[in-house]
Order: sequence, then C-alpha cells, then structure tokens
Amino acid sequence: MNEDYLWDKSGPPDPEIQKLEEILGALRYQPKPFEVPGNVVVLRPRNYVPLLAIAATLLLALLAGGIWLRVRSRNEPHQARVPSGPPVTSPKVEEEKTVPKPKPEKGLAPREHNVAVHYKRRNRTPGLTPREREEALAAKQQLMLALRVASEKINLAQRKIQSTSPTNQIKNHHRVG
Repeated sequence: MNEDYLWDKSGPPDPEIQKLEEILGALRYQPKPFEVPGNVVVLRPRNYVPLLAIAATLLLALLAGGIWLRVRSRNEPHQARVPSGPPVTSPKVEEEKTVPKPKPEKGLAPREHNVAVHYKRRNRTPGLTPREREEALAAKQQLMLALRVASEKINLAQRKIQSTSPTNQIKNHHRVG
C-alpha cells in the first residue's frame, strides 16, 4: 500500500483503494443551495433597536424633568399665600410689637450675641411679619377643621355602606391569609 496516495494523491494508486473510492463515490458530498420546505414558517429576527431607543429617550426625558424640577424648587423661595380678607389682629400681635428687643448681656461678647440672635431668627418662618404669621395660623386652623369635618363625613358614609349590605359585613369578617 502506497501511503503517499492516501494523503496527497501522489505516487502510484493502490488497486484496493481505487475500488473503495469507486464504491463510496456515490456518497460523496455534492454542494447545493438550501431550500426551505413549503410547510415550514420562517420567522424573521425582530429588530428591537427602535423600541429600545424610544424607551431610552423617555427615560432620559423623565430624568431631565425630575432634575429640572428639583433644581427649580431649590432656587425659588416659597411664597406664602395670604388670604384676601380683612387682616386678623389679636392681642398677641400687639404685645409682640410693644416688646423691646433684648439687649446683649454684659458677659457675652458682641459676636456671641449675634450668633444667638441669628440662631433664633433662622428657626422662625422667614419673611413673615407677626400679622402674616397670625393669619397663617388662622388659615391652618380653618383647614384642620375642614379636614375633620370631611373625615367625619367619610366615616359616616362608610358606616352606612357597611350596615346596608350583608355581603360587605361577611367579607370584612373573614380572616386574611
């Protein structure tokens, strides 16, 4: 047997190998194009790039809007709304106007006194006069009263609904879980 013929077809061919090549020749690879059968559905790959681009754009727009609102709310001072009705006066307001400002104690240095006064001023509502503060408190009391009345009405309506429908009572008495 000539091994050169097996590897690179050089040299004299061996008769047994030629006979074997003739027998197996019918099974030799013959390239042809791929044909899809008619009953098979071909799925095309979806292109998700446009959907991802839209989602990323919306996300960036929401993020930019949130940052813009946060920066805007930090830069703009909050302005208190004062009711347009007649001014509310009380004896407390008159007392505050007549009370003299405390003078620094003799033991404190001028700088220490200024720090104490600044600390007291910082803890107050900025920009409100005593009259405006009194009006704000009156408005707060009115709001709290309105919230209490609304809460009572909601509780009354809820009790009426629960008492008229027996199915609601059964549902409310079942244990959860």
